[in-house]
Amino acid sequence: MKNFFKITIPLAIIITLGAVIYQRSTGPTYPKKFRIGPSQERVLVKFPRSQGGTIDALVELPVLNDQMSASLTYKRFPTNDEWTTIPLLKEGNVLAARLPNQPPAGKLTYFVTVNAPWGVENLGSMDKPIIIRYKGEVPIWILGPHVFFMFLAMLLSNLSGLEAIKRTQSAVSVGRLAFASLFIGGMILGPVVQKYAFDVYWAGFPFDWDLTDNKLLIGVIFWAIAFFTNLKKPRYLTLILAAIVLIGVYSIPHSMMGSQYNYEAGKIETDR
Repeated sequence: MKNFFKITIPLAIIITLGAVIYQRSTGPTYPKKFRIGPSQERVLVKFPRSQGGTIDALVELPVLNDQMSASLTYKRFPTNDEWTTIPLLKEGNVLAARLPNQPPAGKLTYFVTVNAPWGVENLGSMDKPIIIRYKGEVPIWILGPHVFFMFLAMLLSNLSGLEAIKRTQSAVSVGRLAFASLFIGGMILGPVVQKYAFDVYWAGFPFDWDLTDNKLLIGVIFWAIAFFTNLKKPRYLTLILAAIVLIGVYSIPHSMMGSQYNYEAGKIETDR
C-alpha cells in the first residue's frame, strides 16, 4: 500500500507535540514557577532562566498587598562571589528588580524573598537558587527557520517511522524529507543560531561536550544511515530505528549541559 496517512499523520502529530511539551516542561531555560500570597488567594509567578540580548533580566512580582515588600539576592555562577541583595521597587502594580546583563553563556544564580502580612516567602534559596543563563540576540530571520525545520524534521521522522512499521511506499520518501529537514535545521541553521547566541558555531564532539549539539549529532547520524541504506531498496528497520532515536533526542531537555561562561578563565566552556 502507498500510505496509511489517515492514521499515521494524526499519530505523528500527537507524538511530536508530546515530545515538545515534555521538553518545554523540563528544560533548564524555561521560566521557574512559584505561587505566592495568602493561602486562599495564591497566584502564579514566573522568574526568568534565560535572557537574550544586551538588556538586564527583569524579575517582577504582582503587588498583592500595600505592605508587601521583596528583595532579590544574586551572584555570578559558578563563582565564589559574595551575594548581592537589592530591593524590588514598585513599578505600577508590580514590584520589580533587574539582574545585570552577563556575557554570552554567562550565568547568575538568584532567589527572591517576599515579606508580607501573611508571612515570609522564600522563592528559591542559597541552597536551591534559580539559575539564569544569558545569550546574545538571535535574529528572528535565523531563529524562525531553524525552529521550523527542527520541528518539521521531528514530525516527518515520526511519520516515516510509523509508515515504516506498515511497510508502505511512502515511508522512504517521507524519511528523505525528514533527513533533509533535520540537516538544514540542525547542521546548517543550528550553528548559525549558536554563533549569535554564544559566539561559537559548534560546541559538541569533537571540540567539546555540549549536550544539545551532541544529541543532534546522534540524531543526524542515525538519519544519515537510514537515508543512505534506503537509496536502492526499502530497509524499514533503519527508518524505524532513526525515528525512535530522534524521539529520544527531542525528549532530552533543550540546553541541558550547555555552554557556560567561565568567569575565571574568561571563556565559554561546557556545563558538565
